[in-house]
Amino acid sequence: MEEAALALNIRRIVTDSDLDGVVTGAILRRWWPEAEVVFGHPGNLRAGMMDHLIDRHTAICDLPRHEDCGLSIDHHQSNEPNASEDSETVILWRSTPSAARIAYDLLSEKIDLSDLTQMMIWVDKLDGGGVTKEEFMGNHPVVWLGRIIGSDAGIALHILESLQAGSSVVSILNDPIIENIVKERKARQSILGESIISNMKIVDRLAIVRFEDSGFRSNGYHITALAGENCDACLVIHGDVGVGFDEEDKYPVSASFYTNSFLHKNGGIFDLTKLATRFDSDGGGHANACGCRIKPLENGVVVERMVNSKDIEKNLETWLSLWSNR
Repeated sequence: MEEAALALNIRRIVTDSDLDGVVTGAILRRWWPEAEVVFGHPGNLRAGMMDHLIDRHTAICDLPRHEDCGLSIDHHQSNEPNASEDSETVILWRSTPSAARIAYDLLSEKIDLSDLTQMMIWVDKLDGGGVTKEEFMGNHPVVWLGRIIGSDAGIALHILESLQAGSSVVSILNDPIIENIVKERKARQSILGESIISNMKIVDRLAIVRFEDSGFRSNGYHITALAGENCDACLVIHGDVGVGFDEEDKYPVSASFYTNSFLHKNGGIFDLTKLATRFDSDGGGHANACGCRIKPLENGVVVERMVNSKDIEKNLETWLSLWSNR
């Protein structure tokens, strides 16, 4: 399968805009240097909004597999291929801490990736739930790179191309453009922490943070670090109520679920994908880290209309019921 992947004529790489997706794209760009890079999200990919970009010359990384792509590289539990699946796509799926690890293993014996060896340890830690609370709250360069990497698609591409060219993480962070973004993010980091605390409530050891319509986003590490041992997992709602994928600079209101990996180092106490897929058939990820869209509900049934604030409450009510029976 690996040789079949390397023989492909990849002209476009569609990848997630987080640290894992950017590093995966940078590694593949060393093999296919002329390939265009497009950043995507599971939601707009599954909604068909990227169909026009995907064909047999497309590699999709760290995102749901598309039936028309040539290469799929992924590690998410919900995207594991069926043994009987008949596909023309070359599928490289492994239960690894990161998708970047799959790309690294694919190419490490073909090209020199030694400059990324130490970085890969941190990518695996951060994407696979293996980072400690002290490491996450600290100042390691890769942690800060991960914090800023999803702030803007242009910045994500700049970082990807820098990694492709062999730049170190420290040199990237010292780049004048990136350095200013880091300064802004460091100033915003304390504000984000205060907002998490003021918006967080813990119900039955599930930390819930409501960030819809606020412009704030947070990963589970930051929330569970602040909640401490009082929570086994967290749920954060973000995005904008009443918008669709087609609105620029807006994203439909969604939820993300994370195990408190600082407390549960060998896996959580509940498969969180049961929450992410309860109403959203396109939801998913890992048992310990996953997400979905908030769905409009009438009498507990998904209906076709725009989401409103009451729908958030209805989704939450069901999720809390499922969680209570863990």
